This record gives sequence, C-alpha cells and structure tokens, in this order.
Amino acid sequence: MASSGLSRIGLAGLAVMGQNLALNIAEKGFPISVYNRSSEKVDETVERAKVEGNLPVKGFHDPKDFVNSIQKPRVIILLVKAGLPVDKTIETLSAHMEEGDCIVDGGNEWYENTERRQEAAKQKGLLYLGMGVSGGEEGARHGPSLMPGGSFEAYKYIEDIVLKVAAQVDSGPCVTYIGKGGAGNFVKMVHNGIEYGDMQLIAEAYDVLKSVGKLSNEELHQAFDTWNKGELCSFLIEITADIFAIKDDKGDGHLVDKVLDKTGMKGTGKWTVQQAADLSVAAPTIAASLDSRFLSGLKEERVEASKVFKNVDVGTVPDLDKTKLIDDVRRALYASKICSYAQGMNLIRAKSMERGWDLKLGELARIWKGGCIIRAIFLDRIKKAYDRNPDLFNLLVDPEFAKEMIERQSAWRRVVTLAINAGVSVPGMSASLAYFDSYRRETLPANLVQAQRDYFGAHTYERIDMPGFFHTEWFKIAKQSKI
Repeated sequence: MASSGLSRIGLAGLAVMGQNLALNIAEKGFPISVYNRSSEKVDETVERAKVEGNLPVKGFHDPKDFVNSIQKPRVIILLVKAGLPVDKTIETLSAHMEEGDCIVDGGNEWYENTERRQEAAKQKGLLYLGMGVSGGEEGARHGPSLMPGGSFEAYKYIEDIVLKVAAQVDSGPCVTYIGKGGAGNFVKMVHNGIEYGDMQLIAEAYDVLKSVGKLSNEELHQAFDTWNKGELCSFLIEITADIFAIKDDKGDGHLVDKVLDKTGMKGTGKWTVQQAADLSVAAPTIAASLDSRFLSGLKEERVEASKVFKNVDVGTVPDLDKTKLIDDVRRALYASKICSYAQGMNLIRAKSMERGWDLKLGELARIWKGGCIIRAIFLDRIKKAYDRNPDLFNLLVDPEFAKEMIERQSAWRRVVTLAINAGVSVPGMSASLAYFDSYRRETLPANLVQAQRDYFGAHTYERIDMPGFFHTEWFKIAKQSKI
C-alpha cells in the first residue's frame, strides 16, 4: 500500500482501456494516480471510480503533480496510441521522474520501438517494460492477460500488482515475466496474429453454414452455442453465438446481417506476417486472414466484380444433411485452429532463438487461458504438449494433437471441397489444410522449383543420392536435345 498519502502506481492515457485498467488496479486495493492530456478524461475516470465503489483513484491535470503523487520508486503505466504519442508522453513525464523510476508501456507497440525506448530510459537511469495487455475493455476492467517484457527489476516493481490484476485461472494468474528486450510486445503481437487467424476461421465456418448449408441465424446461434460446450469452447466462439442471437434495434431482423462486410485492423496482424517472412516461418493461416481483411476493404470493387461475374457457374451443391454439415464444419474449424496456433508458436520460438529470449511456450499458452481474446479451453492442452516436450518443434506432431488431426482430416477435406465447389472462399481453412498436407509429406515438388532456379540463375541444388552442391548447364543440354 502507498505511504504518506502517495499512490502506489500511476497510469497515463485514459481512453476506455486505460480507464478500465486503472479501475481494476484500484479495485484490487492499490491506490492509483491517473493523468491524461485532455482533462475531461481525468475527471471522467475519477467520477467512475466514485460510482463503481469509491475506488482509490486520484486524478491530475498537471504532469508534474501527477508524477509527484506516486510513491518512490515510481511506476507509471502508459496506455496511449502506439508510435509517436508514446514518445511524446514519455518525454512529458520523464522530465519529472528520477533515477530508479519505471515506465510500463501497455500498448500494442512494435517491439523494436520498445527496445529503443529501453535504451533511452536507461541513459536517464529509468527502468522500462513493454507489457502486452489482452482482453479488450472487459478484460482490462475485470482481469486481462498480461505479457510484460524488458527489465526484470522493473517487473519486480509491479509483480504484486499484476498478479492480482490479471485474470485468474486454475493454474494461477494470467501473467508471467515474458523475457528481456521487446519480448513482451513481440509475444502480444503474435497473440494478435493468432487472433486474426482464429476470427477468420470462425467467419469461414459461418459462411459455409450460412451460404452453403442455408442455416438461419437461430440455427447458427444454436450451433455455435453447442460448440462452446465442447472442444471449441472459447471466448470468440461464445461471443459469436451471442452475435447471432441479437436483433437489430434500428430495424427488422438480426443485427449481424446489417453490419457492413468490411473489417478494420490496427497493424499487429501485418507485423506478424512480416516477421514470419523475415524469419522464414510458414504462417499461411495468419497470412490468409490478413489478405481476407485487405479484400474485405475493397467493398466497392467487389460490388462491381459481382456484376461482372454474376453468371459464373460454380456447379450444383448436393442436398445437405445440416446435422452432418455442422459436425463436419466443427471438425474442420478445430483442425484449422490447431494449425493457426502452431504457426504462431513456431514464430515465437524462431524469434526467441534469434534474440536469445528463452521464451517458454507452455507458459505463454497458460497465461492465454484467461482474460485474453484468444482464451480457449484447448490452450490447456497446448500447455501440456509443451510441458511434455519443451523442444516440440511443431504442435502438429504432438501425439495428442496428431491423433486429433488424423481423426478430423476427412471432415476438413469435405468442408473445403464443398466450399470450393459452391464458390465460397475459405482461405483460412484452405491454407491450414495445405499447411498440414505440406508439413506431413516427406517429399514435396520443391525439387522442380530448385531445378528451375538452377536453370535460369545458376543457384545450384543438392542431390538426394550424394552430398554437396551441384550446378547443371540445363540450357545447353536442353538446346542440344532439340537439335
């Protein structure tokens, strides 16, 4: 607890996430000072604190007064827009901070920016953490998943707070010290990339059931609600079931049918795909989800294209057993999700090896079990897979997951084939299935691609029957054979 009337911690940046996290901290018994560039948000937060239980929140309009209201060594959490606003806020507040004080950036920041700021803070004698916060507005208020990385000394400053503020599950609080440098922000970035994949796969399941299976919103609600009681139990499946049940309060029918089919994004999915490319890690499910968001943004073009191709004959879909289709889609969705998580975990592992972060993949799965957007019952099984084998090179080959993939692959193929024949795009499920099929095959047609590269660019190739690198004068041989 704070002494001499000083707050235990401070928080700057009072949009909804910042307000809710501040109130969560206060509700857990830690007096907190809050500050925002616009004073209205400060007053709003203080008023909410009174209404929501006379919580120990003090508001400040002046940055110096704000900093001086916090007990030493001071800890200040920032929840402002990533990029330049973070730098500006640090500049404003650090002018009043002292050696040994700590800054915690809780935004979705590019990990290299975090590492740059850590070095700059170090020059001023300040400690710095980049802490991923997942769970949206509700998670911030009632218990998020927290991913702090950077100075371990700084983490110890806030450990007592985050252990209580984080979501609580059967295996403990959904927080752990991730690692040094920008590890916390990198892990949160990949978490968001997995989230992109998860949401896309769910959308494709919806599209197949609605567009091919002709399920009504009531039937969709029932299907997803049932799925949420089994292996697919998760936050995203739960809210999807809820969405199908909500009627439009501004007109007839269901609200979901009135929402424009144009998905926004803030950048973390794109960063994830870029990092996968930089590290040569295959992440086709996540990449497909990003491409789908790009295509959704071309609404006007798609409207015109639909007129051009309105007479495209995609064949006739046979009569379907809805119960069988729902079960097949459930199996296809589950298998695809495993691929998406496997890709994300492989990316984290690759970055950890590159940077020497020594990240524990099982522990990451554990802290994602509660609070965060991708929380799901099968994360416990992912944790157990890495507990069984910390050096597991791909989730797909874990004995339990491998068994499930084999059991579900027939239904998976039926769903993808059905969608293709009906002219319904399922890029995430298709990419996941292609990933599975490529990964499980001992031999791929890459031999031909490498031969082509050697033909036109003398890039050499390896042989399967002898060691070494070889180059063949393909053009000369081909030319002679044509004479």
